[in-house]
Amino acid sequence: MKTSMVSVIQQEQIDQLNISPRECIEWVKQGFLMKDDAQMPAKLSVHPQGEDFMTSMPCLLPKYDGKKYFGLKLVSRIEGQKPTLKSDITLYDAETGQLLAVMDGDWITAMRTGAVAALAARTFQRPGVDTYSMIGLGNIARAVALCLIADNSDRHITIRLMRYKDQAELFIERFRDYKNVTFDIIDDPTVFLSEADVVISSVTVATELLFPDDTLFKKGVTVIPVHVRGFQNCDLFFDKVFGDDTSQIQKFKYFNQFHEYDEIHHVLQGKNSGRTSDDERILSYNYGIALHDIVFASKIYEKALSSSSGFEFMKQDKKIWV
Repeated sequence: MKTSMVSVIQQEQIDQLNISPRECIEWVKQGFLMKDDAQMPAKLSVHPQGEDFMTSMPCLLPKYDGKKYFGLKLVSRIEGQKPTLKSDITLYDAETGQLLAVMDGDWITAMRTGAVAALAARTFQRPGVDTYSMIGLGNIARAVALCLIADNSDRHITIRLMRYKDQAELFIERFRDYKNVTFDIIDDPTVFLSEADVVISSVTVATELLFPDDTLFKKGVTVIPVHVRGFQNCDLFFDKVFGDDTSQIQKFKYFNQFHEYDEIHHVLQGKNSGRTSDDERILSYNYGIALHDIVFASKIYEKALSSSSGFEFMKQDKKIWV
């Protein structure tokens, strides 16, 4: 019976690959640049019980470096599983249909999200900005900070943290060994926002506006709501809104009232100028796209092959007759 090898890549093997945040930023940029040639059907969710869900995110990448990949990310939120929210990715050779790898998707989700936020900051912030204001300081925010620090390795930056419980102190402790960053803790939300040049929010739950006073958003500010929550007032008066995928963003309540809208990949391709003045207020919505998950999965698979990382199991590829 003929068999083929399939890599099983778990978090331990991903850690061994020592993937840098700078690589992550380059991977998400590469993903955006191939977006027009990728096939990315809409996400599909089912709800087994209560608030639980299982969401499938497929994507067919265009051929690059002589290879063509298809991947499927499955995100699940099931009460009682550990962790409650998790993801798994299956990767295929799109030209042969062969299953190549099954891998843990949690690290990929965090780092591609952080890398997209850092790339959006680089793309839309005013020239000369070296201070970033962050609210919501969980794991995704740490991924954002890792990428921001790496993307600014040639200069010193300041990250302002909105205090919440002891999260700011824990955040600073996590990055105590990084030499090109200084942290400030801000207690007053009005001071936090009114003095911000770039706001990056990783707040996961926001049932109402985080900053309802529109006058606190100064001219030239760039706002990046990582989980696209809490800034809907900005939809109505910001000069420009950019998104990662229109099919997702157009479902937003105020989409038809955006002053000006385009996708971020058009800016990266040079088809849209992005920021054209220091006074523009810019909002960058990145809902999360399977394209980046599968780009990451393909890069990790190739790295694992070259480094002999990962476990393998035998997969039958002969038709079974019963």
